[in-house]
Amino acid sequence: MTVAIWVDISFWVFAVAAILTGWRVFETDSMVRASFLLLLSFLNVGAILLLLTAEYLGFALLFMMAVEMVAMALFMVMFMMNPAGLNPMEMVHQKPAAMIAGVLTFTGVSVVAVFGEFPNRPVRAGGGSTRELGLELLGDSMMVFESAGVALLATMIGAIVLALRTGRFGAADEDSVPPPIRPEDSHDDA
Repeated sequence: MTVAIWVDISFWVFAVAAILTGWRVFETDSMVRASFLLLLSFLNVGAILLLLTAEYLGFALLFMMAVEMVAMALFMVMFMMNPAGLNPMEMVHQKPAAMIAGVLTFTGVSVVAVFGEFPNRPVRAGGGSTRELGLELLGDSMMVFESAGVALLATMIGAIVLALRTGRFGAADEDSVPPPIRPEDSHDDA
């Protein structure tokens, strides 16, 4: 078999594995297991980027996600009220709305990817050193890199919002009560 056939087979294996492990993130009832399943999904996406010759993004995703997901799992074990993040818990809230939003987003992105007319604007010869540097560092993956930058910025803003003094359990300097591990252990004062 030719190399192209092996690349195609590898792409589909990694794609199916990424989707299955990503789906399992929402099917498991443990935050720690969800962290490692998400890691597996991202590792498969990183392998796909390597197959698409986006080496910089592929290796960046592989290294970054390996460290990030292991650190997230460690924080789950250390700080969750749920002991070690392994007790059963509900992983998805507002399931119907989440499913509708996911299907609509997937459909929209798929329609644009398949039927969209993307611009073809060749750069004039002698575009300068900025163009050459961009091509040397990122090759054909400039748009993906820029999109990843916007996603990381949104993530940083979200992390700052979540870490504000009025966190998810109320004001940090008041007597806030964390939610119970089991619904029957409710902290109702009534």
